[in-house]
Amino acid sequence: MNMSFLDKWRKRPRADHPVSLAESVRADPASVVELLSECELLRAQANAAGVELDDSVRSLEALDQLQPVWRDDPEVLPWLGNDAGLYLGTVLVRTVRGAVWHVRSNGQPVVRLASGREIDVVRAGHGWADIGAPELSQLYAEAAES
Repeated sequence: MNMSFLDKWRKRPRADHPVSLAESVRADPASVVELLSECELLRAQANAAGVELDDSVRSLEALDQLQPVWRDDPEVLPWLGNDAGLYLGTVLVRTVRGAVWHVRSNGQPVVRLASGREIDVVRAGHGWADIGAPELSQLYAEAAES
């Protein structure tokens, strides 16, 4: 009997040999794109403000207009910064021709454009969450021009 799910189960990572993000990107890039696009905290904050995150440039513009109520919560701020960066990366990868997720040797996910330029979207997301600059839509526009 052929049960393909058993093959995946047999090959699952063991605790003594965890799979790195870089290995996952090479092995199953579509799943990694889905994982990086979750951004649960950002989606919850946006939803509470009436903003739908549909992986579009328009949604980045709407995020830029949100009142930064998260800045009052030091526990939420770093997580929201990560999510904002990963969401920016998600929009770039899904809408800019040739943009792909790339994992640096230190494990940091970045977006690599067709030109070879890398954008540290997580750092940008932290800047946006912390001080509102640079705006996510502005970063997108600059990247899309490259």
